[in-house]
Amino acid sequence: MTFNRRQALKTFGITAGAALLKLPATAAVNTPKASPAFKYSLNMSTIRGQKLGFIKELETASKAGFRHVEIWIDTFQTYLQQGGSVTEARKIIEGLGLQIENAIGFARWIVDDEATRKAGLAQLQQEMEQLAKIGCKRIAAPPMGANNAHTPVIDLNVVTERYLAILEMGEKTGVLPILEMWGGSPNLKKISQVLYVVTESGHKNARVLLDSFHIFKGGSSFDSTAFVGKPAIDIFHVNDYPAGISPEKISEPDRIYPGDGIAPLRQLMQCIRNPEKPVIISLEVFNNSYYQQDALLVAKTGLAKMKAITAGL
Repeated sequence: MTFNRRQALKTFGITAGAALLKLPATAAVNTPKASPAFKYSLNMSTIRGQKLGFIKELETASKAGFRHVEIWIDTFQTYLQQGGSVTEARKIIEGLGLQIENAIGFARWIVDDEATRKAGLAQLQQEMEQLAKIGCKRIAAPPMGANNAHTPVIDLNVVTERYLAILEMGEKTGVLPILEMWGGSPNLKKISQVLYVVTESGHKNARVLLDSFHIFKGGSSFDSTAFVGKPAIDIFHVNDYPAGISPEKISEPDRIYPGDGIAPLRQLMQCIRNPEKPVIISLEVFNNSYYQQDALLVAKTGLAKMKAITAGL
């Protein structure tokens, strides 16, 4: 069964064998020293289950010590629909000392159906324009709509053409689409596939968004990250997964804190480390156990564990 983020949010169950960290809300979290090779970001998926809303999610991230975040488009738009404004949001973001590095959206830019794709491009255009007004630099471009078991595999040259189209939109808006790999999808499930598309595009702004969970889920070799090329990686989604679950069986809610599972995260961090600029590593998990805990504790714990896996690099 293929899972994407939205399915994961509907499916909060977690495999019984997962290694879970359960701490009282008052527990102190010791945060190791940050590595200058990385910027630490919180993807709001990690505290999404607490249903804090857009502003409280930002406040929680800032209070936990994050200076970089990834927001979710739907949460941001709910905030706007309930009377918030981009002007107010930007003022709050700047006041909290945060940089919105990326946004998680699901526009169907990749699909074969022309009408659906046209609607997806219009959606993406609107989202980019909104994000630009709050200083967001990027938006994720996953294979949404071409990601279930019955979806035909789209020729990578066709995907490249469609990615180029949204890269051109990104140039005009100032919000760049990052080609995201989804390990459970028939399309863009492998490192080799996203690498082909960004390479073939020949576009200076082409980037890939990789994820330790999706590398495992999609069956790519972790060693393949060495072939991606450092210029293609601005952001990397970091998380872990427990032993005893096959790539075919593992699902989004099985994600756990970095260092609590068996993913070769130190190897990955060494591989993507870029001496020319810090790489943004962003904590993205969908763990029901964490959603039952205090959001600030979860954010602090996640930051401490990210710094632990990058210590000394």
